Amino acid sequence: MKPAVIRALSVDELKQKELDLRKELFNLRFRLATGEVENPMRIRGIRRDIARVLTVMKELQRGK
Repeated sequence: MKPAVIRALSVDELKQKELDLRKELFNLRFRLATGEVENPMRIRGIRRDIARVLTVMKELQRGK
């Protein structure tokens, strides 16, 4: 996910996006443990997306 797309979201949308990404990460880790994951590099991408969302949320909090 591009940072420009993340910055266009509101705070509530960012919180929801973080929850969705964390659920997806949990599901991918579970599937990795059972050997069903088709693309293990997706886990890395999800973790980075979570970090991007948290960074933008922190920037918005400091801006107030």
